[in-house]
Amino acid sequence: MILAPLTRGGNLPFRRLCCDFGCKVSMGEMIFARYLLQNDPVERARLRRSSNEQCFGVQIATNDAEEGVAAMKLAREAGADFVDLNCGCPINEATRRGLGSALLRNPKKLGNLVERMTRGAPDIPLTVKVRLGTSDNCINVLDVADHVTAAGAAALTIHGRSAMERYSSAADWEKIEEVTNAVGSRIKVIGNGDIVSYAEGQRRIATSGVDGVMVGRGALESPWIFDENGWEPDAAQRVNIYRRLAVYMKEHFGDDARGKRMASYFLPWHFEFLCRHRPGKVSLQDRLSEFDDMPPLESLLACKNPAAHKRIADILWESGADTDAKSSLFEFAESKIFSDIQNNQYTPTNPLAELANIPKEDKKVRKRKAPKPKRTQDEIDIVRAERKAKREAAGITDFKHDDGKRRS
Repeated sequence: MILAPLTRGGNLPFRRLCCDFGCKVSMGEMIFARYLLQNDPVERARLRRSSNEQCFGVQIATNDAEEGVAAMKLAREAGADFVDLNCGCPINEATRRGLGSALLRNPKKLGNLVERMTRGAPDIPLTVKVRLGTSDNCINVLDVADHVTAAGAAALTIHGRSAMERYSSAADWEKIEEVTNAVGSRIKVIGNGDIVSYAEGQRRIATSGVDGVMVGRGALESPWIFDENGWEPDAAQRVNIYRRLAVYMKEHFGDDARGKRMASYFLPWHFEFLCRHRPGKVSLQDRLSEFDDMPPLESLLACKNPAAHKRIADILWESGADTDAKSSLFEFAESKIFSDIQNNQYTPTNPLAELANIPKEDKKVRKRKAPKPKRTQDEIDIVRAERKAKREAAGITDFKHDDGKRRS
């Protein structure tokens, strides 16, 4: 089971937490190769690995071979074990630049890109992550897989949805199996989509023939998904795990005001996914009710409201021990403040927008000024006469008018 390159969620403290529960192969957040080569501090920070990451991969987005090779070499110098080429990101800000899933439009061109990158950086393996196609009307993953395999990629990860589907429908594991049967003897194939438990991952490996599975949202909801015994923590045990994540963020960002400010971009956000965990959940598409027949602490941990997420994160950050965290969270769960939060009408984040670390597509629309009324011909003649008088007073006798003609 491989931890997927999770936008925002694939931060170092979270990867460290997953490795505590048995994750053996992990990947950092997607890096834009061009910005990395421009020495962007955010992109360079994504090259860092945790000390407990056994096998660490760096995912890059590029459509230029020279750029990709240079980024691969930087990843190798930073200690990465392999590099993954992103060919699945469906967001417009990536695809309009010819990145992500846009690379699926031309399998032959993609194959050439992979071949040049593998030849240019032979010291580090290159894997490729794709989707089934750009849309339901253009499922070309078999053709893509054939070109990528022939180009010398070390492994192929297949996300069982089209780019247009994003995360809205169930992954098509039959199509993943079909591709595995076609190229599995020549390349390692990893299946990706809707893995909600360790047992589910093993079942997919057995039934589809893939060499491994990649876990994304399943890990965001349940970081312990990598535990081989299928451990299912109760609410109190989950609080201990969540506090451990807060401690890891303190150690990574710093236990001061600046560190808390940086961690606040990540820690409350994680609860957008952690709140979705339900014991025995069988599908990532399940949208279970929040509070029905739940004890107070479970109701708090299942709350989808960002106001609750922020308060949970603050309590975990400020608590000096697990017992303190549980006591404070239980007190908050029974407070009037949380009752008001529960009763507040809140619409959860659009699932189609999940895991997108690129700028939002909705841009602010500038308010245009109302157009001025058009002048009549009489008004135009008056204005021209006034301008002519001013020119004559200033001694200007040769003037090029707006129509390009010279007038004296």
